Amino acid sequence: MAALAVSDTADGRRVLALSGRLDATTIRRVWDDGRRAIAAAPQQRVVVDAANVDYCDGAGIALLIDLMHQRKPGDVQVANLRPAFETLLQQFDPHTVGRDLDPPAPRRSSIEEIGVIAADMGEDLRQQVVFIGETAAALVYAVLHPSTIRWKDVWRICERVGADALPIVALIAFLLGVILAFQSAIPMRKFGAEIFVADLIGLAMLRELGPLMTAILLAGRSGAAFAAEIGTMTVNQEIDALTTMGLDPVRFLVTPRIIAALLMTPLLTLFADLISLLGGAMTLQSFSIPFVTFVHEVEGIVDYSDFMAGFVKSFVFAVLIAGIGCLRGLQTTAGASAVGDAATRAVVSGIILLVVVDGVFAVIYFVLDI
Repeated sequence: MAALAVSDTADGRRVLALSGRLDATTIRRVWDDGRRAIAAAPQQRVVVDAANVDYCDGAGIALLIDLMHQRKPGDVQVANLRPAFETLLQQFDPHTVGRDLDPPAPRRSSIEEIGVIAADMGEDLRQQVVFIGETAAALVYAVLHPSTIRWKDVWRICERVGADALPIVALIAFLLGVILAFQSAIPMRKFGAEIFVADLIGLAMLRELGPLMTAILLAGRSGAAFAAEIGTMTVNQEIDALTTMGLDPVRFLVTPRIIAALLMTPLLTLFADLISLLGGAMTLQSFSIPFVTFVHEVEGIVDYSDFMAGFVKSFVFAVLIAGIGCLRGLQTTAGASAVGDAATRAVVSGIILLVVVDGVFAVIYFVLDI
């Protein structure tokens, strides 16, 4: 049990003598009494005498801090507290307990917000240009000195980027072929032009949808994985350790991932093209178009330039996916949500760049009449 005795000394001080156990079940009855005793003597200095306190946990410390908080600093003092309890009390400042030590930043005006966003975009653009230069230099060095490439890591990343992505790429590509064939065959059947669905699927998948959808899948899968992995290393100061040991993080971490993406993304694109054509052929069988007819029709409309128009994109998409993922990982800041933010930024910025670059390719192909 906890008890409180209030007395006044000859020198004008008020003494609050606490005794017994100060825990969550016993302090309720003495808490209000202590507050009233302090409020009843506004001109006296108060001493909380804890010489007879046998036990004090976090709840008891909360009581002592609250009593000290009733007056300005120095007017209420705790005396004779046992050393173990004193150590626990010293961890808290009674006069900052009720104060927000991390207040939110003052809200900026709209013009300031626009300026901050523009400055952040400019800084991000500068970092991207610097990263492109460092990565290009690292790739040139790797081409000139193949023995410096960590090939074991390259093959391991190839397995994660390529082989492990086959199921999801196959599923999405097959469904794309099925949906595209089915949705286009229904209106074309009104004109007896179901056979031209094969032309549509062949051109759309090989030139545009095959490379683009594969790249978007890899941006959400491998790009986020690269950002999370390197971001975790950044948070754990492993990147700083590499720099301290004289190892270039770009050459050590980024180069193997870009090489692996360059090797695997074109193969996955080719795989997606074939699976999507298979899905379209299977769908058109329900519209009385045999598989052989579908193949001949695709061969007649799709030439080598159409195939290469999409295949070349996959190499550029591979560099974008791996590069953006690694860059966002290296930009990871401290904090519990930093790695998740880096992965999110890698996916969002990667997909945006993929769409923009695909549009640039469309303009180039139109100008070149490809």
